[in-house]
Amino acid sequence: MRFLSIGVNEYTNDSIDYLVNQLNDLKEKKLKLKTTLIKFSKSRVIICKLNENRILSALSDHNFNILKQYASFILSDYIIKYYEKKLITRIVNMNYCYFNQAEKKQIVDLSTSILKSGENSKISLYSTKRKNLIFRKLLEYFENSNEIILDGFVNFRIKEYIRELEDVVDKAVDTFLMEREYQEFIKLLRYFVDIQEPKLEAVHILPGYENKYIILDHSHNEITNDCIKEFLNEVPEEDINFDDLLVSSLITIAPIRIYIHDAKQIKNKELIETIKNVFLNKVILCNGCDLCKVHRVSIETLTK
Repeated sequence: MRFLSIGVNEYTNDSIDYLVNQLNDLKEKKLKLKTTLIKFSKSRVIICKLNENRILSALSDHNFNILKQYASFILSDYIIKYYEKKLITRIVNMNYCYFNQAEKKQIVDLSTSILKSGENSKISLYSTKRKNLIFRKLLEYFENSNEIILDGFVNFRIKEYIRELEDVVDKAVDTFLMEREYQEFIKLLRYFVDIQEPKLEAVHILPGYENKYIILDHSHNEITNDCIKEFLNEVPEEDINFDDLLVSSLITIAPIRIYIHDAKQIKNKELIETIKNVFLNKVILCNGCDLCKVHRVSIETLTK
């Protein structure tokens, strides 16, 4: 009787139940299979026995190969499901020891989020690649042995997969640092706003032509040129980033209320989030007032 022995040291009852149930499902693949769970004090071993017909040795070889393939597929899923976050945590602790515990947790969470995010084809292919790396290594391993300790296999046999996780952690750290810098930048802008006396009661912003913006005061008088005049004296108009210019103008004016009209027409959604983060509850998004309607007609006329 041929068998595969699968040992697990780091486990929970849920993870062992999941693995046993997945292996038991192989019986539906028309394999004459018996699974036995052996419990030790600090480990669990699952024995998968294949009932053979010794007379039909070729068929037995074929069935045993099928068992190894299915088991490799199940174990590759299991490793990703139950080991991946532990591996990411270990990578963060080893490679980024200078972060504190709270920051490390954020990086681990961000790494796992990157791995699971989205449903687009690129990420799906990336997920398949990780699973295939483990699957191929398992098949290679079972060519020479029918006994495996998963913890040792994960630690020493799938270096390429570990490198993939290290790349993900590196990306997560870059994202974490950029987000931290952004939050520090937002705090600085809030400080500038807080120390200034409001120059206007309200400001109205409308998306303009060619990614520019129209700025109106509380009486709906246009003040765009007044806001950008000093910047135009220092930098040629073709070199100006109008998103940055808008934020700078709002900080200088420090209005009590900011109305962003026809907000859906603003292509840079991050700009809106930045204004909301800096000015907090002072920002009102509008998509249906008379000013919005007049503005849409004007833009449609210009673009015809």
